[in-house]
Amino acid sequence: MKILRWLPALAVASAVLSSVTSAHAQAEVRIGVIYPLTGAAASTGAEMKDALEFAADLINNGSKETPDLPFAAGGALANLKGAKIRLVFADHQGSPQVGATEAERLINEEKVVALLGAYNSNVTATASQVAERSGIPFLNAESSSASLTARGFKWFFRTTPHDDLFVRNFFEFFADLEAKKKIAPKNLAIMNENTLFGNETTKIEVRLAAERGFRITSNVAYPAKSTQLTSEVQTLKGGSPQVVLQSSYLGDAILSMKTYKELGFAPDMILANDAGFADTEFVKTLGKDADYIVSREVWSLDLAGRNPLIKQANDAFNRRYKINFTGNSARTFTGLMVLADAINRAGATTPEAIRTALIATNLPANKLIMPWKGVKFDETGQNTLGQGILVQIIGGQYKTVWPFELAAQDIVWPMPKWADRK
Repeated sequence: MKILRWLPALAVASAVLSSVTSAHAQAEVRIGVIYPLTGAAASTGAEMKDALEFAADLINNGSKETPDLPFAAGGALANLKGAKIRLVFADHQGSPQVGATEAERLINEEKVVALLGAYNSNVTATASQVAERSGIPFLNAESSSASLTARGFKWFFRTTPHDDLFVRNFFEFFADLEAKKKIAPKNLAIMNENTLFGNETTKIEVRLAAERGFRITSNVAYPAKSTQLTSEVQTLKGGSPQVVLQSSYLGDAILSMKTYKELGFAPDMILANDAGFADTEFVKTLGKDADYIVSREVWSLDLAGRNPLIKQANDAFNRRYKINFTGNSARTFTGLMVLADAINRAGATTPEAIRTALIATNLPANKLIMPWKGVKFDETGQNTLGQGILVQIIGGQYKTVWPFELAAQDIVWPMPKWADRK
């Protein structure tokens, strides 16, 4: 009888504990983020980690420095009773196998409600396969291999444009260059690192070059994380190309530039597929030797005059981390903002609710720091409103040079020979 007398009190206590536990669970939304925090792309990973922490702080606490950005007024995820984002980081080290293992850990052990990552296209491929099997939303902000949104996945969403668009931009640029500046390069060489990113980009370049009447003098693939590129650069040089189309991550991009200078190889232009050429360490390491490279991009600080959000966000980011956004970190920032917007609109953290909200995403240009028309996903999970630009490094600064109507500076063509540089 004494035991029975205590049962109502135990029931009340249990209800209170359950309520407290539920309230605590609702107080944070755990998002797993998978990036290269060590290894060859660690510098890039560190900048993207800064961007994610900056975005999470803005979402959770608001910001008077960026009054025009979403969540700037504070209140965190208002439709989840003010729940805050908690980022759970994982280091994939540039390894597809590690990326997949970390995705499993984040889902099964850390109980994240969504995944964000993973920069390297080949790692994004494996990590997102794990998310797909597990029925967890995976938002990709930077990986550009076109095949990632051609797999028929239900849970995969990508905000950045992909390489098919970027490479088409190269050939649109060549057409504009001939029409407006009477410069008409026809002999191209290709150099790429041999993972998913580089290999797929090269296939698109080969196809479009053939379709549009360009000659490829050499097509050189090298092992990712190479420690020397002498023979590869000698092969490029032997073909006497006017333009080199190059796809490299940071370490390889720096090594190739040093080898170009050492061997006196200076084509009219090196046209880079972003990645390592857009990392802050590229210019910091090479100094003046980084100048004149043209790279495809998705973001540039000199577009702030057209989009005040760029200046607001970059100024606040620079005050905190003493660096500017890059195309990589700006995309990462945008990726988390898009995911947080979807979770907030969902008003729930179940995978299906988040997925449904992502499908319904329709963010306008005036809510983004990217020079895009907005974010809206098609049936494959690809954002259809993204677009690319070309930038050239001049005096250590990335300057928009194409489309010509957006140019902050006239393009320098051809690049000066090494011996002619001061």
